[in-house]
Amino acid sequence: MGVTTKFSEESKQLTIMVDSRFDFSLHQAFRDAYSSYAGKKLDYVLDLSNANYMDSSALGMILLLKDFVESNASKLVIKKPNESVRKILEIAQFHRLMTIES
Repeated sequence: MGVTTKFSEESKQLTIMVDSRFDFSLHQAFRDAYSSYAGKKLDYVLDLSNANYMDSSALGMILLLKDFVESNASKLVIKKPNESVRKILEIAQFHRLMTIES
């Protein structure tokens, strides 16, 4: 499936969901998932509950998303990473840059 989005006008929230492998093959789809929301103050949620693999390019894509979100005066939360994905995020010190929720 790759990358899917869910936008809630009511809660002003964009949820980006990544399935299975989060790697460079998803770069364009991941960028497309949020780029059309430029200038909108939303809460952004990156749902990694279905991601079972993440590589260094995924970390870079998350940092690009973080920069985009901050340029729109918004916030980013990473939700539900599994144990192996959470470990990668912790090793990369992402918990110091953004909120990671179980």
